Amino acid sequence: MSSKINLVISADHGGYELKEELKIFLIENYLNINVIDVGAHKFDALDDFPDMTSELSKKIFEGEADKGIAICGSGVGASMVANKNKGIRAAVCHDVYSASQGVEHNNMNVLCMGGRVIDIEEAKSIVDSFLTANFLNEEKYIRRLNKINKLD
Repeated sequence: MSSKINLVISADHGGYELKEELKIFLIENYLNINVIDVGAHKFDALDDFPDMTSELSKKIFEGEADKGIAICGSGVGASMVANKNKGIRAAVCHDVYSASQGVEHNNMNVLCMGGRVIDIEEAKSIVDSFLTANFLNEEKYIRRLNKINKLD
């Protein structure tokens, strides 16, 4: 990544701890990223991931953020909510290959992870893979992306 990007991050109680650790990692290691935290801003065992993930998706749709990281207990719920929003291409990725391939082949703009599934070191590697990957501007990927976008 060569230019400054806005990255929005969210989590519910199931991903709160991982989100907080990832924020520190991002701020310390990616000077070209402005981190926008849309919550949760404190641990609340009764909060709901759809609230935070919807806010994350809104920031991307409205152009206030370029990419996002949504975290819940498993990553599945966050992915489901994110993909209900226009312009969002989200996937649960708990490995570096899927995180980079999701960007390279599908122009994924939201990485979803489970705070109860992976530890911080795995998450750092996955986030790095997501952030350093670029969409492959090849005919077959463009054709497929256009088909995905028509579903919005």
